[in-house]
Amino acid sequence: MESNNPAIDAPLSGPDERRQRANIWRLAIAQALAGANSVVVYATGAIVGNQLAPTPILATLPLTIFVVGMALCILPMGAIAGRYGRRATFLTGAGAGVLAGLLAMYATMLGGVAGFWIFCVSTFFGGAYAAVVLSFRFAAADAVAPARKAQALSMVMAGGVAAGVVGPQLVTWTMDLLPQPIFIATFLAQAVVAALSAVILFGVQLPKPTVEQKRGGRPLGVILRQPRFIAAATCGAISYTLMNFLMTAAPLAMHMHGHSQASSNLGLQWHVIAMFAPSFFTGKLIARFSAERIMILGLLLIGISAAVGLGGTGVAHFWWSLILLGLGWNFGFLGASALVLQCHTEAEKTRVQSVNDFIVFGLMALGSFASGGILNVYGWNTVLWVSFPPLALTVIALVVLQVRRVREKSSEQPSEV
Repeated sequence: MESNNPAIDAPLSGPDERRQRANIWRLAIAQALAGANSVVVYATGAIVGNQLAPTPILATLPLTIFVVGMALCILPMGAIAGRYGRRATFLTGAGAGVLAGLLAMYATMLGGVAGFWIFCVSTFFGGAYAAVVLSFRFAAADAVAPARKAQALSMVMAGGVAAGVVGPQLVTWTMDLLPQPIFIATFLAQAVVAALSAVILFGVQLPKPTVEQKRGGRPLGVILRQPRFIAAATCGAISYTLMNFLMTAAPLAMHMHGHSQASSNLGLQWHVIAMFAPSFFTGKLIARFSAERIMILGLLLIGISAAVGLGGTGVAHFWWSLILLGLGWNFGFLGASALVLQCHTEAEKTRVQSVNDFIVFGLMALGSFASGGILNVYGWNTVLWVSFPPLALTVIALVVLQVRRVREKSSEQPSEV
């Protein structure tokens, strides 16, 4: 819901504009560093899990715990932001990221079943860090005029391009740097990168919530029943769930089909680049064509990604599937995020954004857990086929909603806005 307050709608100028630009740059850099941490988890999680787990079916459990950590920590982190401001949340999350790297290093050194469960705890803290990183995109839109919010959100997400380069290379450069077991140096580097992110985030200057913002706004149930919010949450959830569902299984599937760790790392690198590189212009596309149309395009690209994966199990099939998956996620998730910004007032933003992300990552946790089991029992092709039904249903629902909104606009009187 956009404000009618000219003081809010007007573009920032002078010191306020410079501060907001500095915030966006800091958040974009922190997005890159935090994204590298997440790439480390995805690149190593299933492999380390497969080495340490008491049974192969639990190989991807650490990645599922990562997503569970995201889902469970979104609302508490949102509550901290609502009470103490976003920067307090940012620093709490970065601290969790440091702890995640150190615990993962200890788990791999310990080995065995005990090491497996400690590794799961480490990915939980990694998920808590990722939950905080999710709010970077919304923080970038704070104090920006409504017409510029989608672009501010998009530019911070563009910081993930660097994550797509740094993350996989961080794994490649460090995985054999120290003696066995593998990835010890990688997890130590992961902790260092999170600490560096904390230093950068410390300089972010955002206003603390006012008393009115803490207590104001409509009842949450009224907000969540809006068709626009339902569309945003559904598309965001399906886009992220299917992206994670396929990406979680892909490195292990490549390993199962005889491809090297370096090939897997490179595939993830291009996947993450594809996830974030379009962010340089996604905001402009949303402003021109509407969030709903960009969301539909994203879901269609995810479907094409699964179709390419079904074409074969060569390295090129995996790479192109992951690249298209990243592109689809960008359009689907950023389109949904931009639509969420239209569903709340300034006083409601923290609650609504946190609930949206909780819905997205609660569903994503279920998909992540199912991914490993389906891959181990039924194979990579089945993982790909399972993605089509939710995609089709969501696209149909969004098309119906778009047609309905166009009809409602055409039936409005000229005096109605």
